[in-house]
Amino acid sequence: MNRQILRLAIPNIISNLSVPLLGVVDTAVVGRLEHVYFLGAIAVGSIIFDFIFWGFGFLRMGTTGLVAQAYGAQEERKTRIILARVLLVALVSSVFILLIQIPLIEASLYLVNASPEVEEYTRIYYHIRIFAAPATLCLFGINGWFLGMQNSTYPMMVTIFLNVLNIGLNLFFVFQLGMTVDGIATGSLIASFLALGLALFLYKYKYGGVKLDIKWDELIETEELKKFFSVNRDIVIRTLCLIFSYAFFTAKSAEMGDVVLAANTILLQMWYISSYGTDGFAYAAESLVGKFKGANDDNNLKKAVTANMLWGLGLGLLGTITYAVFDTEILSLFTDKENVIAVATSVVIWLIAAPVVNSVCFIWDGVYIGATATGAMRNSMLVATILVFIPVYFISEPLAGIHALWMAMTAFMVARGLVLTVYAPSRIFGSN
Repeated sequence: MNRQILRLAIPNIISNLSVPLLGVVDTAVVGRLEHVYFLGAIAVGSIIFDFIFWGFGFLRMGTTGLVAQAYGAQEERKTRIILARVLLVALVSSVFILLIQIPLIEASLYLVNASPEVEEYTRIYYHIRIFAAPATLCLFGINGWFLGMQNSTYPMMVTIFLNVLNIGLNLFFVFQLGMTVDGIATGSLIASFLALGLALFLYKYKYGGVKLDIKWDELIETEELKKFFSVNRDIVIRTLCLIFSYAFFTAKSAEMGDVVLAANTILLQMWYISSYGTDGFAYAAESLVGKFKGANDDNNLKKAVTANMLWGLGLGLLGTITYAVFDTEILSLFTDKENVIAVATSVVIWLIAAPVVNSVCFIWDGVYIGATATGAMRNSMLVATILVFIPVYFISEPLAGIHALWMAMTAFMVARGLVLTVYAPSRIFGSN
């Protein structure tokens, strides 16, 4: 079992760590520009795209679970139909995003009480990167399909290509052409479409061509569509709650001033690094749990859940130790501004606790996605957001200030893990 997990997890960890690496480089590049509001603009712009793009994260998560179960049941044609269906949804969704792009940015900036300078450069960033929507959404679907087919190597190749190319382009546009946030956005746009081209090439190379040879009536088969949209509806609600929490965190940081916003942006990048590492085992759980569910192999299902949880906790503990020992050194890599580092250092204890605390809910997410037990995921996120995150912040903020944000985020993660643990006997190991 451990061999299977590592075969899937290691490529996922490598590819996942390239995602925050992009954020790290962008933050470090922009953090060294003349004005701190450039970093604020990247933070606000990124959270807007988190809402837009992560809102369609079901195109990856829902696809992985459904395809893995079809793979486990040895229904090869069904896996191709799911891919065609998800790509169609991705293209239609991206057209919709582009049509409403202006109301999206106006509503977003209305909700985020940022400084005029941050707003100005957020608009510049947004109006370039928004055109990456078709490529980004299609990549979600294709990478989810690869993972469902127990192939984590191709998503690793695509993700590393995307992020390394993005980093190179960003460095070129900013340092060679003298651009600012517009250079960061342009790099993301170009890299997204080139990465989509690589994903399609890999699909053609291994799985017999881009042409899917799927009939229309297969795409719109009633029962399959019902399951597809039921799973994805729950994931959308779950994802929107997650994005809301990060967006709320960023918005409240912005209200506390550009320095606090910059400090919390850096700490969130470090938070993402630890989460993406643990997510390598969560993705392995998605693939294996889905396969064993499809094959009705309850014994290996339980082994996969236990082993992935232990690996996730172990990696989380390593992250906590690393942040505890090297917190100051890591912070100095992101920015040379002493006031920003001072604010970040004042709340770094919450970041140190995060890797091991968060690993439980991250692994459970992978388990529930693979089992397509998405209703429980949705419920756990609603409880964590509405009954924990929001009350903890508003109760503690008058006394704790910036600590209230991190206290609320930590309680949010703990609540997710606890609720998913309570649900597991009936939703994962029992009959759904």
